[in-house]
Amino acid sequence: MLIDTHCHLDFKDFDADRGEVVARARKAGVGYIINVASSIEGTARSLALSKEYGIIYSSIGIHPHEAKTATDSVIASFENLAESEKIVAVGEVGLDYYRNLSTKDEQAAAFKRFIKLSRKLKLPLIIHSRDAGSETAAILKSEFGQSAVKGVMHCFSGDSALLKECLGLGLFISFTCNLTFKNAKGLRALAKEVPAERLLLETDAPFLAPEGLRGKRNEPAHLAYLVRELAAITGLSENDIGRITTHNAAELFGLPVEGGRSVAYPIRGSLYLNITNRCTDSCEFCVRNFTDFVKGHNLKLKSEPTIEDILAELKGAEGYSEVVFCGYGEPTLRLDVIKAVAKEIKKRGIKTRLVTNGHGDLINKRPIALELKGLIDKVSISLHVDSKDKYNKICKPIFGPDTYDAVLKFTKDCLANGMDTEVTCLDLPGADMARARAAAKGLGASFRERKYGWAG
Repeated sequence: MLIDTHCHLDFKDFDADRGEVVARARKAGVGYIINVASSIEGTARSLALSKEYGIIYSSIGIHPHEAKTATDSVIASFENLAESEKIVAVGEVGLDYYRNLSTKDEQAAAFKRFIKLSRKLKLPLIIHSRDAGSETAAILKSEFGQSAVKGVMHCFSGDSALLKECLGLGLFISFTCNLTFKNAKGLRALAKEVPAERLLLETDAPFLAPEGLRGKRNEPAHLAYLVRELAAITGLSENDIGRITTHNAAELFGLPVEGGRSVAYPIRGSLYLNITNRCTDSCEFCVRNFTDFVKGHNLKLKSEPTIEDILAELKGAEGYSEVVFCGYGEPTLRLDVIKAVAKEIKKRGIKTRLVTNGHGDLINKRPIALELKGLIDKVSISLHVDSKDKYNKICKPIFGPDTYDAVLKFTKDCLANGMDTEVTCLDLPGADMARARAAAKGLGASFRERKYGWAG
């Protein structure tokens, strides 16, 4: 399923064939469309469409061009309209200093009023900002203080500094099909810097049709062009982009999307196995502290899967480049499961990888690398930081202050037993990546730097 989080099907551009446009969207896998209002009249039209078509939801708001019309009575009317269950956001609202069809003071005043309305109604914001990035960020900081902003910066067109500001505020970022334009190299570079967990899809139809259709009317079915482009930019698969952005949109806008829990879950060309949620670290940065989801997969287990459960989910595993023991905890807590499942996987000629915190020897009270020899092709050891002191402070291992040394020994043992072994560290504030890289080299392992906050 794909979700178009921003389009304008109420515009006259769609009067002749609106039903056909919705039908094409459904056929293209678009499960929901958020029709975004730009005026009080547009809100009424949008709400009417949401009642006519089950896949359409609506927002309430006034485009900054019309900010001068945001009177007390209009705001009150919006509040009444928001009682409909098909209203899922306040927007598009914000600042547009490109045309200034309303004065800057009128735009700022209206934006602040809509922010207050969104907080009162507990609805996310759909924010429009054009040639007004610093002013938009300043208003958001002033209105929200230290609280995260629940909303999305629609049709992002700012610079790297604004992107960092928006991500720091907690906003989602959406790109339109202009990401596919031949001259959008800079925008594509910015899109690469957005964690997938903060991305949304939108067409902004009828505007900004994708490359190859420029000059024509855009429509929700064209999300496929955007998905293809984002997959190329991020290195994720098109299925990954669809799944992740659908989960993001459902979470932000409260859309009814079902998501089952995952034992075997694909990311890129790998198939991951979620065999436990238990862990022997209590890392401050761990994604488990914030969400049950990784790359759109719900990894919160109700119970640990049996060997039979796992093998049953491995049908078609030959189509993946590798099977990875990873999940939402420390897999070597279930060493017997790893060995039994890996044995069956290797019979099928599939490569295997273990992602671990390196506590396996301490957990199982014996060296385990020899037991993994021939079953695991590659080991990724999450050292996380560049020194023992930082490790104990940030990771808080249950085995005490010498755990770091045990992880280093496990790394050496894996190498000694012929496994391709890498050490990974996070670019946490204050982390010395050169030191971490040198430590990996000293062990004889390869090194990979991971981005803080980027899970999966």
